[in-house]
Amino acid sequence: MAEAAEALIADDQDDVLVALRLLLKEKNVRAACARSPAEVLAQLQRRRFDVLLLDLNYTRGATSGDEGMDLLTRVRQLDPDLPVIVITAWGTIPTAVTAIQEGARAFVEKPWDNRALLDTVTSQIALGRALRHATELRQEALRLKTGSLVPPLIGSSPAMQSVFRLLAKIAPSEATVLITGEHGTGKEVVARHLHAASPRAERPFVAVNAGGFADGVFDSELFGHVRGAFTDAKSDRKGAFVTAHTGTLFLDEIGNMPLAQQAKLLRVLQTREVVPVGASTPRPVDVRVIAATNVDLSEEVRAGRFREDLLYRINTLELRLPPLREREADIVELATYFLKRASERAGVDYQLHPDALQRLLQHSWPGNVRELEHTIERAVLLAESAEIRAADLCLPTHEPPETLRGTLTLHEGERLLIQQALERANGNISQAAGELGISRASLYRRLQRHGLLPPGR
Repeated sequence: MAEAAEALIADDQDDVLVALRLLLKEKNVRAACARSPAEVLAQLQRRRFDVLLLDLNYTRGATSGDEGMDLLTRVRQLDPDLPVIVITAWGTIPTAVTAIQEGARAFVEKPWDNRALLDTVTSQIALGRALRHATELRQEALRLKTGSLVPPLIGSSPAMQSVFRLLAKIAPSEATVLITGEHGTGKEVVARHLHAASPRAERPFVAVNAGGFADGVFDSELFGHVRGAFTDAKSDRKGAFVTAHTGTLFLDEIGNMPLAQQAKLLRVLQTREVVPVGASTPRPVDVRVIAATNVDLSEEVRAGRFREDLLYRINTLELRLPPLREREADIVELATYFLKRASERAGVDYQLHPDALQRLLQHSWPGNVRELEHTIERAVLLAESAEIRAADLCLPTHEPPETLRGTLTLHEGERLLIQQALERANGNISQAAGELGISRASLYRRLQRHGLLPPGR
């Protein structure tokens, strides 16, 4: 293998980790190690690997493999093209077979045969690279097709690469798509990309806040009305469905629709025709529907607030957008894009100072990409120079505990906070970083600075 490959080994036994790292080195494969499911997911969110060697049990004495199966599901969501090789003892071979059915590419028994394991690893790396190359070609074709018609989709993190792969697959279809995700994750931007990459790209794209209409105007806004249908109806109105005819209708915040409105929407989706208010003759409509919500519609169904039959109708394909806290690797890339756009508008070459970059990475971003965009826009307005500093971002800072104020130096206080977080996390760096509100890489640098890294790390 001419080009060095990157492997991630997930196992809770140090002797296994050491043995596999030395073995893979023979084939020019650099290996990183993870001792828990949380560490595996944290590493996959930060960088891309060519292969994952996955143990199935992480709790002492466990033999069921449930931990590994749950982890495999999360890994497949993060990076569907990543080859996963399950390494298992004899007692868990039935579970390993199930893992293959769930998306693992191969499994190797413990104790393994070195040659057989190396052959499996190298073949899976080659296959994984071929699949990724095909995915990149599809994404480039999608980018060329959408051009500059819609805002760009940004993100090199595995979580967003998974979104891009699914988007490229489903965009050319006529299937109804449900986009889920928290506020500010970019659901309408994704909907516009789905439309722009579809056969309907040259036809209308109509976006409406489906959960924002009062009962008195819902029918008119979505289905239209004829002149004289009510007091203020001085002319005919098409409505969103007719306006989007032959194109795409984006129904945002569909989870907030009242039940009575849901019933009317379901009828139109089933019959593919609308009856404008005041009219008696149905009008056929040909639209592709893309819906979006920030709520769990399955839970809304259980609570009696959302129709189950409507959920089945709009959820042919689901595309989940990850929150920004799950795609830390994209924060700087997004901030740079927003800053470049602000620089072009202002005619000033704004740059982010390192302390501003650090502050961006420390923030938890409850408002997701929208909050980041507004933060950069605000910083540009407040900055005293073309160099954006941390203070210009106006992001809240974590207040130190009362017991630390006035009793320790900043250096001592930071060291103590880190030690306490590590103790609560039982030494798990990723978990401690999450508790402290900083990235794992940031915590790792602080551990080095304070001399708190365990030997050999």
